[in-house]
Amino acid sequence: MTPAEIVTPAEIAAFVEVLPKAELHVHHVGSASPRIVAELAARHEGRSPVPADPDLLAGYFEFTDFAHFIEVYLTVVDLISTEDDVWTLTYEVIRELAAQRVRYAELTVTPYSTIRRGVPAEAFCAAIEDARRRAEADFGTQVRWCFDIPGEAGLEAAEVTLDTALRLRPDGLVSFGLGGPEVGVGREQFAPYFAKARAAGLHSVPHAGESTGPETIWDALTHLGAERIGHGIAAAGDPKLLAHLAEHGIPLEVCPTSNVCTRSVPSLAAHPLPALVAAGVPVSVNSDDPPMFGTTINNEYAVAAGLLGLDPRGLADLAGAAVRHSFLDQAGKQDLLAEIEAVTPD
Repeated sequence: MTPAEIVTPAEIAAFVEVLPKAELHVHHVGSASPRIVAELAARHEGRSPVPADPDLLAGYFEFTDFAHFIEVYLTVVDLISTEDDVWTLTYEVIRELAAQRVRYAELTVTPYSTIRRGVPAEAFCAAIEDARRRAEADFGTQVRWCFDIPGEAGLEAAEVTLDTALRLRPDGLVSFGLGGPEVGVGREQFAPYFAKARAAGLHSVPHAGESTGPETIWDALTHLGAERIGHGIAAAGDPKLLAHLAEHGIPLEVCPTSNVCTRSVPSLAAHPLPALVAAGVPVSVNSDDPPMFGTTINNEYAVAAGLLGLDPRGLADLAGAAVRHSFLDQAGKQDLLAEIEAVTPD
């Protein structure tokens, strides 16, 4: 990443719009736009307090803290109750990623949340796979899955998630994750499930160090064999951890606006992204649950440009880092890196 010369915000925004990107930390349900959420709310009127009017959703998605975010998030999950809902959500989310020049995405999916609401695991996997293939044919964006344990649901959720991943093994599945609240949800209890997932060839990408301290990241590394860390911003408070991440090349999936909206950091100005980069920690920039946080992946690149002082060359390097940290095959990585270079000014 290179320091910016004098580049205006408008020039940065224009470049980001044409920049091909990979996104590594973006949630399936959390990516539903106001249009999609309102459609699902109208389809299942009375099931959830989520407004069926897109104009009211901005107010609904104002969070007092991380626990409130989870509470609201689960009301949106309640709207995904049929195989058709799963298909519609998946296809439309990929459509909107493609519109932002996301060429490859690893979408975090939480099968347990939908399975426990009555959609069989087989139907769930069939729906996401069919929508993924249709969307790739229509929009050219490749999507792969991270199957995610909702930590607050405990070991039952871990059992269901692992069974769905290993028994059904959809073609797009590449990794195994852990999300939800960190406070009071120890990483170590999920170690046997991650061990089995890794033994079956899935990559380990748990959330850690978002709303808790560095110890949660250490636990994810020690107990879960984490290859990448979702968020991981608390590492900035532990010099030994920063050195470990840098030495071993363990990337952090950083989501700046999300961290402000969940009150994990007080402001963008106080975000630790510059400290992480200065310590040599590999990072990618991501949108997490973009409509819920009033952001987009394009906006997150503009935010990163401001925090890190990046010009178009620096932004292209940041986009390239996400590609290299991804689980895309080597040929796909080379193709996408070439696409990035093709639009980057000398």
